[in-house]
Amino acid sequence: MPDTADVLILQHVAPEPPGRIRHALEAHGCSHHTVRIFRDEPVPKTLNADGLVVMGGPMGVGDIDKRPHLKQKIALIEQALEAEIPVLGICLGSQLLAHALGAEVHPGSHKEIGWHEITLTDAAATDPLFQDVAPSFTAFHWHGDVFDVPEGAVSLARSAQTGHQAFRYGEHAYGLLFHLEVTPSLVEGMTRAFADELTATGLDGAAIRDAASAHVDTLAEIADTVFGKWAQRI
Repeated sequence: MPDTADVLILQHVAPEPPGRIRHALEAHGCSHHTVRIFRDEPVPKTLNADGLVVMGGPMGVGDIDKRPHLKQKIALIEQALEAEIPVLGICLGSQLLAHALGAEVHPGSHKEIGWHEITLTDAAATDPLFQDVAPSFTAFHWHGDVFDVPEGAVSLARSAQTGHQAFRYGEHAYGLLFHLEVTPSLVEGMTRAFADELTATGLDGAAIRDAASAHVDTLAEIADTVFGKWAQRI
């Protein structure tokens, strides 16, 4: 990792900041700067960074024609892939990464929101990021769309509802559909900002917030491991 390694973070909406990703980057000596699309900050046309993180948001690949910034993000992902610059996509970011790699992104059977178990695949046992992680754990979810695993990629995780929750492409690109980065404040922020979506799906935001106390500490340890190893690859 170069002495001045810098990571570009693309944040789509205020309630979905990088959370534990920021902590891991700083712990491993990486600087970072965030483009906040929700503040109308422009997406760079050229990737002048040593790593790229693409966060989540309520929009989807199906909104590309209506939201030009999504095309700009895909262009940055493609630049990173071509240059073998480490890429990390979270939720929407993982869907954009899968799309950039030619995989189909489509609505799931129904929305997966709240605390649900993640099971790692056999391939995760030898994966550089996940090999030291327990084979199953409870993670935070908030998505309606899912992705097929891109050709040449390796599926790393699944849930009871979703067959592919994470993948690695090559040595440098990772997509995580679930939210490994969450903190208690991030969970609270998402449940309050997207309360209408919870109501529409019959879910209780207060119950989701209350459940966070049982899971966030373990999830933080996993996040520090996974994101820390990703940071070491920069």
